Amino acid sequence: MRELPERDRLPAYLAPVPDAVEDLGLRNVWLVVAINLVGTAFGFWFYAFETGQLLDTPIVMWPWVPDSPAATLLAAGAFASWARGNSREWLNALAFFGNLILGFWTPFVLLVFADRYLAYQFIGMYLFLFFSHLSMVVQAFVIYRISDFPPKAVGVAVAWYGLDLVVDFFIPVVGEPHHTVIPRPRSAEMWLGATALDVVAAGAVLLTLLATYLSLSIRSKKLELRQSGRG
Repeated sequence: MRELPERDRLPAYLAPVPDAVEDLGLRNVWLVVAINLVGTAFGFWFYAFETGQLLDTPIVMWPWVPDSPAATLLAAGAFASWARGNSREWLNALAFFGNLILGFWTPFVLLVFADRYLAYQFIGMYLFLFFSHLSMVVQAFVIYRISDFPPKAVGVAVAWYGLDLVVDFFIPVVGEPHHTVIPRPRSAEMWLGATALDVVAAGAVLLTLLATYLSLSIRSKKLELRQSGRG
C-alpha cells in the first residue's frame, strides 16, 4: 500500500473530516474503491429501472443524466489512480466537485420534497439515499489529501459541471432538461415566486460555486503553508 500523504494543517472549514477518518479511508483505499463501484452500479440501475429516466433520455445525453453514480465512479477512479501511484489531478478535481455537489444536492432535494417522496417511496430507501449521498461529501473532503487542485484541473471540473448545469436546468440541447427527476412539476410554485425547477437549479448552482471556492481555497492554503514551512 502507498504511504499515506501528510495531512496539511488546513482550517476546519477546508478539512472538516477528522484525520483518523481520512487515514482509515486511505489505508483501506481498495475497499473504498469497491464501495464506490457498487454504489455506481446501484445508481445506474436506479436511473435506468427505478425512475426510468435514463432509458427515456436520448443516448447522446446519457453522460449528463446519472450524476451521482458518475460522481462515485470518478471517486473510484481518483482513489484507484492514487493507490497505483499514478494520481491524476484532473480526475481528483472532477471527483471532488462531483461528490461535494451531488452529496449535498440530493439530500437538499430530498428534504425540499420530503412529503412527496415519502408519499410513495419506502422510508428505508429514502434514508439510504439521504445518508449515502452525505457520505459522498465525506469522501470529497478526503480527496484533498491526494490532490493539490492545480488551476488547470479545477478548470476541467468547472467546465464539466458548468456544462452539466446548463443541460440540466437551462438549455437541455436534446429533449427536456436532464436534471434528476423531481416529484413535482417543474413549473409548480414553491417559495418567493420560485418554481420547483428554480429551487433545485439554485441549489446546484450554489453548490458548484462552493466546490470552486473550496478547491481553490484548499490549493491556496496548501501553498501558503508550504511556503512558510508549516505544511
